[in-house]
Amino acid sequence: MIDFVKGQVAYIEKEYIVISVGGIGYQIFVPHPDQFTVEQPVQLFTHFVVREDSQLLYGFSTKDERDFFRLLLEVSGIGPKVGMQMIGGSDLAQTVHAIWSEDVKFLTRFPGIGKKTAGRIVLDLKDKLVKLGWTKRVSPTRSSVTPPVSPQREEADVIEALMGLGYTEGEAQTFVSEARKEADHSLSTEEWIRRALQISMRR
Repeated sequence: MIDFVKGQVAYIEKEYIVISVGGIGYQIFVPHPDQFTVEQPVQLFTHFVVREDSQLLYGFSTKDERDFFRLLLEVSGIGPKVGMQMIGGSDLAQTVHAIWSEDVKFLTRFPGIGKKTAGRIVLDLKDKLVKLGWTKRVSPTRSSVTPPVSPQREEADVIEALMGLGYTEGEAQTFVSEARKEADHSLSTEEWIRRALQISMRR
């Protein structure tokens, strides 16, 4: 088991960095590769994933982040990619508090997390967080970052809003898709709904 890797950043890619240690380069997937610089001395706490066709190292700045990532992987439906997005998308203390307080709305803002998966996270981890001392292990007073809303999540919200107005799911999906194609810029949720409704009135 590789518990941590300490060395110097050799180079940086889109999803991972390579750390040079004693003449060996370790490829390590990290939440935000662009936060590192070449030749920067680093120490990352790691989690090793072995698959049939690959062996992957995931790295984290703190032991708490690495240990919480391991907890997330125990939840059915949460793989390394989604776990990394949750670690990198928000302050750890804020995420722990959201699970403990059953804040499903907060959790669904992470890419890849729908309502069912968010509910499963709460069900599987809420009591475990208390039992393992996580509510005291991380401080809720640390600075926080609101997790980004993924385009897929925004589209689902717009479709849901149209269905609430009486449209079928198929109709809503069609109008939402056409609204996105007609736009020459990114749309806010409200503007997306408005444009979709305008398209529906042409039918």
